[in-house]
Amino acid sequence: MTTTLRDLLDDGKVHVLDGAMGTMLYSKGFFLNVCYDELNLKQPKLVQEVHEAYVRAGAEILETNTFGANPLKLGSYGLADDAEKINQAAAELARRAAAGRASVAGAIGPLGVRIEPFGPTAREEAFAYFQRQARGLVAGGVDGFILETFSDVDEIHEALRAVRSVSDLPVIAQMTIGDDGLTHYGTGPETFAKQLTAWGADAVGVNCSVGPAGVLEAVEKLVKATDRPISAVPNAGLPKDVGDRKIYLASPEYMASYARRMIEAGARIVGGCCGTTPEHIKKIRDYVASVVPRHQPTVVSRETIAAPAGVAEVPLATRSCWGAKLARGELVTSVEIVPPKGVDPTPMLEQCRALKAAGVDAVNVPDGPRAQSRMGVLPSAILIQKEVGIETVIHYCCRDRNLLGMLSDILGAHAAGLRNILIITGDPPKMGPYPEATAVFDIDSIGLTNLVYRLNHGLDPGNNPIGAPTQWAIGVGVNPGAVDLDRELSRFAWKVDAGAEFAVTQPVFDPAQLEAFLARVEQFKIPIVAGIWPLLSLRNAEFLANEVPGVSVPESVLTRMRRAQDKGKEAALAEGVKIAREMFQQVKRTVQGVQVSAPFGKVEVALEVFG
Repeated sequence: MTTTLRDLLDDGKVHVLDGAMGTMLYSKGFFLNVCYDELNLKQPKLVQEVHEAYVRAGAEILETNTFGANPLKLGSYGLADDAEKINQAAAELARRAAAGRASVAGAIGPLGVRIEPFGPTAREEAFAYFQRQARGLVAGGVDGFILETFSDVDEIHEALRAVRSVSDLPVIAQMTIGDDGLTHYGTGPETFAKQLTAWGADAVGVNCSVGPAGVLEAVEKLVKATDRPISAVPNAGLPKDVGDRKIYLASPEYMASYARRMIEAGARIVGGCCGTTPEHIKKIRDYVASVVPRHQPTVVSRETIAAPAGVAEVPLATRSCWGAKLARGELVTSVEIVPPKGVDPTPMLEQCRALKAAGVDAVNVPDGPRAQSRMGVLPSAILIQKEVGIETVIHYCCRDRNLLGMLSDILGAHAAGLRNILIITGDPPKMGPYPEATAVFDIDSIGLTNLVYRLNHGLDPGNNPIGAPTQWAIGVGVNPGAVDLDRELSRFAWKVDAGAEFAVTQPVFDPAQLEAFLARVEQFKIPIVAGIWPLLSLRNAEFLANEVPGVSVPESVLTRMRRAQDKGKEAALAEGVKIAREMFQQVKRTVQGVQVSAPFGKVEVALEVFG
């Protein structure tokens, strides 16, 4: 059954709107003196192809090619009498392109004239124009409406009234704002959000005019003013005049990174306006998938999961040496060793032998960190345990595998002797050197934590018995320096409820920040392992501070690294190790373990931190 716009608005999840139609038609040789709305009749195949490109890119909501298809605007082309026919054809084209994979929203834009009291057009005239357009869209079979790029709240009110007079389908109502954050008429987001909510809009948002940064600011205001879903549909930056054309310069990656921030700020519908293309929407879709998995698993509280008759969960203390130390409340130590880029594991194994000789409890093995191509985490960890005889804590990310693939991996890894797992959602592929790689993100770290917790109780994801239970020590990631700490703590609470038994933090460079965080998570009563990252250089510190999501490097640390760097490379490395050693000494009294990174495989640097 096709998912309708009403379904998407009501399900509480984030959804992706399509991008620009006009930009795509312009790129195909139709210049601005052409009536783009008439192309629904004259060039239907072309319009349908644009819609289909957006569906392939991952759009879940298609807008009809009717932004200017009201009788007043069509009248300037001598097409006023064809308003209903053009709108009906547009809706039918979008529905054909959607083919059950996306919902269709009838797009209605402003009339292009001022209405009373600011202009000669009466409100009832405006209502009648919008009503004719809405009738055509309903006849074509839309799932709902999107009123967009309005500056005048009175005009959008007439459009909303007109739609309601012919249909009870849901309506997304979007205003447009300028660089000052206000509409052309001087109305702020808080004000128009309250008015649109009172008038019965099903979703409220902003589109067009400004690029992603301006729209993000508006979203932050909208969420405080309405309980309706928020839509955020920016242009691809502000247009630049290049010759006789306006070119939008915001890259797909830039748009997508802002889409993620808009979601974190509270947006439920994200897409693109002028200048955006299917490539922009594809990148946004990937980012949405990394924040909100495509498949929302039923996460059951650990308290309600009961093992089948005759099966008992194995206590944490007997699952692994790592689990035993955690269960006893002793400090655990680990060092992160990245798998090799090629097929030769020898250097990795040598590094691990050095760690074993130094008495480190376990080796942390990342899973495709920074979305780069490396030897798989599972064969790497199996080789380490078999050849070196030191336990591993495998990082396992949700980016690259679907639910069944993860289940197969985790059962196989357990059979091969692995016992400690750190479950993470994973970096989107766009962060790595293979931007065309696709992300799966079938479930996120909360869903996978719940899956492994069930396996530890002898149950598969469908609650079917699997025989003997697995014996995983289940860890999750957590970020004390998250920009939105309330959201991070909310997700952490879900992870604990899903079955997490320990947590490893992002690299910590600020003891006060960690202390404040620990006070807030004390209620969860699970061991916290602090991440510690020895800095190799000022450039390394600046990279972590500015380019690695979720890592917070205080200005005091950057200042120390700048001073050391002035004295040379060796002084900078020494200072980086000194900062890490200080962190270790300060945090080991308040956490139950440390995970030290071995930057660029420099095991000796990591071991100095414990020294």
